[in-house]
Amino acid sequence: MLTILTLVEGAAFASRNMFLFGQIDMQIKLISGYSAGTVLAYYLSSDQPNRDEIDFEFLGNETGQPYTLQTNLYVDGYDHREERISLWFDPTEEFHTYTILWNAHQIVFMVDWVPIRIYRNHEDKGAAFPSSRPMSLRISLWNGDSWATRGGLDKMDWSKGPFIAYFRNYKIDACVWKGNRRLCRVESNMNWWNKPNFSGLTPSQRRLFRWVRKYHLIYDYCDDPQRFQGHLPRECSLSKFY
Repeated sequence: MLTILTLVEGAAFASRNMFLFGQIDMQIKLISGYSAGTVLAYYLSSDQPNRDEIDFEFLGNETGQPYTLQTNLYVDGYDHREERISLWFDPTEEFHTYTILWNAHQIVFMVDWVPIRIYRNHEDKGAAFPSSRPMSLRISLWNGDSWATRGGLDKMDWSKGPFIAYFRNYKIDACVWKGNRRLCRVESNMNWWNKPNFSGLTPSQRRLFRWVRKYHLIYDYCDDPQRFQGHLPRECSLSKFY
């Protein structure tokens, strides 16, 4: 459980180990009622100044209005890879499972096993990918009301606190970093996420992914050329599936 009580507080916890590739599952129940301005971040992050990061960010809203789920990636300290979706359920009523699958081929963000985002490893084509820096698992709940809800128009109302999010049944099935990248890249029963059948989505996963994109996508940085002065990041012109 994470709770924000006052203006100067946030709340956070993190794994002791760092990991290079694997799958992380976390069951979360988000803040109920008024949550505008709050950001719950569930993410992997390296420690270097030019960090790599794989983010789930849940952006709160006014009572009765839906959450927005934002995903983002940092590679070598550079982000600006945001995507936003609406969820097809109320994430405050029950626990739901949020998953990061990260291997040398792809990163897949999943909600209740439905793939909502895919980021392929196209390093050989000039696109950045987090493939060498180990990361720790981190969770934080904080005041992001300068931007999180309607671009910062809706602020946190501290009279509606405390703001509480719940966590349970987490599973970290990943390669614990011991200083040797080769050990984490090996394809084995222990490193099952490196096997060929996890190098892409299955046909049924592709159908679900297309359903999310058609009915729940709010924003995709690759559809925003004006933001990048007409020069979209390299990965935007490359396949998400292979």
